[in-house]
Amino acid sequence: MNKVDALTASGFKMVPANTPERQAALRQLPPQKVVRQVRNDKVVFVYADPITCNCLYVGNATAYGAYRARTADTQTADERAMNNWDWSPWAFGFPDD
Repeated sequence: MNKVDALTASGFKMVPANTPERQAALRQLPPQKVVRQVRNDKVVFVYADPITCNCLYVGNATAYGAYRARTADTQTADERAMNNWDWSPWAFGFPDD
């Protein structure tokens, strides 16, 4: 499941950046990252997608929790893969801890 599918399945709503004001606001957010925002004294989570859909995905805390649960298995697998990554080409040039 890709990130956009996981967001949608978790309850995030897609809002198009279909006005110049929305497009400008979309450019102010980090692309393709979930970011916590406060709107009208409520916490919301947004995901700016200027590349695929030129839109913003918006969800509440419940949707974000569902998204995190949905993506936890993928993140764990990615982390396990990184534990087995071959660091030997990068063995030189790092400062000692």
